[in-house]
Amino acid sequence: MILTYAAFISLGLIWGSNFIYMKWAAALISPEQIVLLRVFFGFLPLAFTAWHKGMIDRSQLRHLPHFFVMSVAATAFYYFAIVKGTQLLPSGIAGVLGGSIALFTSISSLLFLQTEKFNRLMAIGVVLGFVGIVLITRPWEGENNPVNLVGVIWMLSGAIVLGLSYVYVRRFLSPLSLRPLALVTWQMGLALIILLPLTDFSGIGRILENSHAAIGLVVGLGVLGTGTAFLLYYFLLEKLGAIASSGSTYITPVVALLIGWIAGEKVGWLELAAVILILTGIAMLQIGRQQAAHQIPPSHKP
Repeated sequence: MILTYAAFISLGLIWGSNFIYMKWAAALISPEQIVLLRVFFGFLPLAFTAWHKGMIDRSQLRHLPHFFVMSVAATAFYYFAIVKGTQLLPSGIAGVLGGSIALFTSISSLLFLQTEKFNRLMAIGVVLGFVGIVLITRPWEGENNPVNLVGVIWMLSGAIVLGLSYVYVRRFLSPLSLRPLALVTWQMGLALIILLPLTDFSGIGRILENSHAAIGLVVGLGVLGTGTAFLLYYFLLEKLGAIASSGSTYITPVVALLIGWIAGEKVGWLELAAVILILTGIAMLQIGRQQAAHQIPPSHKP
């Protein structure tokens, strides 16, 4: 059990630190290059583990169209969107907005999955989550707003697309009973193939000018933040189940905001209030979903 708790905390810390690594790298190379390197170095440990456990086989090739959709939406576009957002925002604020993924996942499930039922607790959770997002983006400040609204749009676009991708998995991939490690290995591998011809390699070597940025991108964002993070998440899925495992996302915004503060970014009461509201909203959504699931008659459950 100690190992499980260690994996839970480690996953939250790893995901929370991703934003500062993106911020460092974005000062030297393009978002496209960051995404390509992240996917490449994240794919390596996943591919090795999947090969070692014998989880990849030719029979899975018939599911390539579904793998392709996930590689474009949940990997290539999502990673690009959060890099663009982090490039334009303080890393801490980007991390807090990144924490809204669970909020948009819940909303997408309610809208597109017939098995999801909406209740009052979930409605309050949605409202609190969006109030938190408004607080941290400060749209009322107009031209004097220190928060770049284009960066906010990129972050929220990534969160929305990733939330929709989970619905896609539930609808089209979950019935196939594929092992999660096999799915994400295909997803990352195809994303790498897609990104290679689309990426301009000019100046990519500038990342080596700053050892902190280079190590952060390769090791922090790639090997740990992508490859190892997926492995930890699937380990927790087996040990704790989906709902408990997703609790590690509660740590992510707090860690990102703390790291940003240590790096010299301003953290005030608005940022703290936004984190509390977003996390409270997500918690209420999850509790509400559990209550709704218990109220569904057994004959209506999938």
